[in-house]
Amino acid sequence: MCGIAGIFDTRGPRDIDRAALLRMSDALLHRGPDEDGTHVEPGLGFAHRRLSIIDLATGQQPLFNEDGSVVVIFNGEIYNFQELVPELQALGHRFRTHSDTEVIVHAWEQWGADCVKRFRGMFAFALWDRNRETLFLARDRLAVKPLYYAWLPDGKILFGSELKALLAHGGLQREMDPLAVEEYFALGYIAEPRTIFRQARKLPAAHTLCVRRGDVAAEPREYWDVRFSVDNPISADDACVELNERLKESVRLRMIAEVPLGAFLSGGVDSSAVVATMAGLSATPVNTCSIAFEDPAFNESAFAQTVAERYRTNHRVETVRSDDFDLIDTLARLYDEPYADSSAIPTYRVCQLARKHVTVALSGDGGDESFGGYRRYRLHLMEERMRAALPLSVRQPMFRLLGRAYPKADWAPRMFRAKTTFEGMARSSVEAYFHSVSILRGPMRDELFSTRFKSALGGYSAEDVFDGHAARAGTDDPLALIQYLDLKTYLVGDINTKVDRASMAHSLEVREPLMDHKLVEWLATLPSALKIRGQEGKHLLKKAMEPALPPDILYRPKMGFAVPLARWFRGPLKQRVRDAVLGTRLAETGWFNRPYLEHLVDAHQSGTRDYSAPLWTLLMFEAFLRNVLDASVAPAPNRTVETAEPVAQ
Repeated sequence: MCGIAGIFDTRGPRDIDRAALLRMSDALLHRGPDEDGTHVEPGLGFAHRRLSIIDLATGQQPLFNEDGSVVVIFNGEIYNFQELVPELQALGHRFRTHSDTEVIVHAWEQWGADCVKRFRGMFAFALWDRNRETLFLARDRLAVKPLYYAWLPDGKILFGSELKALLAHGGLQREMDPLAVEEYFALGYIAEPRTIFRQARKLPAAHTLCVRRGDVAAEPREYWDVRFSVDNPISADDACVELNERLKESVRLRMIAEVPLGAFLSGGVDSSAVVATMAGLSATPVNTCSIAFEDPAFNESAFAQTVAERYRTNHRVETVRSDDFDLIDTLARLYDEPYADSSAIPTYRVCQLARKHVTVALSGDGGDESFGGYRRYRLHLMEERMRAALPLSVRQPMFRLLGRAYPKADWAPRMFRAKTTFEGMARSSVEAYFHSVSILRGPMRDELFSTRFKSALGGYSAEDVFDGHAARAGTDDPLALIQYLDLKTYLVGDINTKVDRASMAHSLEVREPLMDHKLVEWLATLPSALKIRGQEGKHLLKKAMEPALPPDILYRPKMGFAVPLARWFRGPLKQRVRDAVLGTRLAETGWFNRPYLEHLVDAHQSGTRDYSAPLWTLLMFEAFLRNVLDASVAPAPNRTVETAEPVAQ
């Protein structure tokens, strides 16, 4: 796992600012502390930070082809590289390393932009072909690895693994995009391809960007998409057998490493399934780690211990204190743009623990999206059955009236919290799902934002993101549609962002076997009844793992990886929340409605409402403003550029 950064001049072979390139590289030191390398030629600068995982002796980057005309910098892993090497050798390509990185160079020479279709893995890379005068950027199918880029007014393109690399260059304008702010307060993250800055973009999942010198209008191109056909006639028993075989293959590929390897073990179904599979493939005990919480309402450590004992893993546990909130500013700097998933705190801590013992860790991320594990999926299907019983022309006026009339009852038992259900029934399927996953829903954002800010939005709503993806989903199956939406939004924008930044902050590589694209493609063919049956999510995964895991692991209620925000904001963080939300920095933007901010703080701290999620979202936005937007560019490093020269063969 590594960090990459670079500068490309589309207007010609002008000199590259070497000091700026080094600043970009130094900003990514945490991603690759083992080695650094650069390559500079007229009109191009590449920088690479290496975390050594495979081919420790000869896998340095930038890496060149035989005659030095093609150079690549790469972040990630190509898991099927050992299959591609003999194929490329038979086609006449010569290899001088044992790294997966060299496969990219020769695959580009052989297949051009279609090379990415041959790769199985998680990756973000930049490649320069001098003969074609072409820069090629690529990102993996499920956006496990990040890649940001920006077009500057002088014709240069900046790119890097994190926004902080682009900011370190000094040429990126720090003008915030109001549309990104709208997405953030709706979703808790900024949806691809947008970033918080107008000038910068995320390269979307499963996209490439091919820029030839002189081209100032290149656009990303998609090379893959998942299709939910849900028409596989396979029986449930046969599906369990095939799932186990596919899971073994995916895990086996991700256990290839020349450094200590382990796994996260939360005690949930997904991570337990990964650990059980690893144990079956490993001749030695698996290294596992988990986080325990002082608060029993959030503590799953006993379940993790059960799995660890069953498979005799080398298990490590650390307890996170109930008031572990001193990471707020650290997280703001880590994520570079507003990010409001509070589980970033325990994720940061479990990565910190894992790195003490291993360099690579496997996780269970991606299981909820592909297997149908979220509770919101079951609620959505229930609402869908109700929506199907009445036409929208009847539902809309009736349930809008009920939604307005019914009180918001956060304090009441769940069965009496009908306001959200009524509001959902008045909407279309996509509108309802967007409403259900929003942190601040439409009416709340309308009260939160000032008239000035709403004018800047020009009528834009974050719901447009969901509408755009839904139009391309190619399915009318209710579960498949929202799984597709989550794969395009929540998985890439929230989950993968969280894990990448938290792991890379500690120079830890995390691999996600449940996000193997071949596994995801196969699961998308299965009928939704194999994923959710009655009120049971992940039905197929649980049935397949019954021989390997006990019932109290498979069939207990889902807990999630949460922190006690509501209590924090009425207790130890009470004053900090008030100071941040009602302080000068948010007010200076002119974007927020002060009386509504006061309502959020007062109502939550008095105990009459639970506004912990909106308040955390505001708290992290204010922390971003102070720690990132207001931060100055670091001075040029006091060192010289060591240009990696191509080696002619």
